[in-house]
Amino acid sequence: MLPPRGLSPWGMPARHRFENALLVLAITVTALAYLVSIALLVSGRLDTWIGILLLAPLLVYLARGRMYAAQRVNGVKMSPTQFPDGYRMVAEAAARFGMSRVPDGYVVLGNGQINAFASGHGFRRYVVVYSDLFEVGGQARDPDALAFIVGHEVGHIAAGHTSYWRQLGMFGANYVPVIGSSLSRAQEYTADNHGLCNRPTGAAGAIGVLGAGKYLMGLVSFHEMADRAGTERGFFPWLVNILASHPVLTWRAAALRDRSRHGRIFFRP
Repeated sequence: MLPPRGLSPWGMPARHRFENALLVLAITVTALAYLVSIALLVSGRLDTWIGILLLAPLLVYLARGRMYAAQRVNGVKMSPTQFPDGYRMVAEAAARFGMSRVPDGYVVLGNGQINAFASGHGFRRYVVVYSDLFEVGGQARDPDALAFIVGHEVGHIAAGHTSYWRQLGMFGANYVPVIGSSLSRAQEYTADNHGLCNRPTGAAGAIGVLGAGKYLMGLVSFHEMADRAGTERGFFPWLVNILASHPVLTWRAAALRDRSRHGRIFFRP
């Protein structure tokens, strides 16, 4: 029996409370867009956007296949002998979330970028970590921050965010302002809940590296970042968040610090 889901880092990670509702809205928008496109096609109209939408099942499939192939032929696959710390972190995160299959892990050249992502193709799921992030686990000496980030990405897989059908269902909504981005932010909060459950001591370091990079992360005060979520007010800070695929960093820090409620999607903490 798995522990109950919640916002505490000691149980199983909770899904953001708005995620499912926003997913239903996104799928509804996409379905309506398909129906409108089919009706227009039957009436004899064929615009570029209609063709793209109707070809979405094939386009999504090809894009996922190409992305996976790129990691297989260019990335360094984590193993007990290549990036063994990352290999262990991916396996530990999968076990923490009760996953029956451990995702593959790849390291790709970062060229100074701090990034990681999760995706899949067919029945395979995988995590990609930019090489610069491994300096967080090494030279910058905050392996907990790296474990949090790895847990975040494995969390996307555990929560079903990398499913072909889910991404296809979101396809049309991604082109509608606010709807697609709001669902994406909810999914990021869900993944943060997974990262916190995987390595709660890494949350502050993860905010630090995302805010100031791998070498200056130690100068970032997690609590000052979280405090500013309630003081940076106005229309334009709100607009930046509402159009972003990820919650703004100050709101994200506030959500990781205050585990009494879910992270804010639309309005500041």
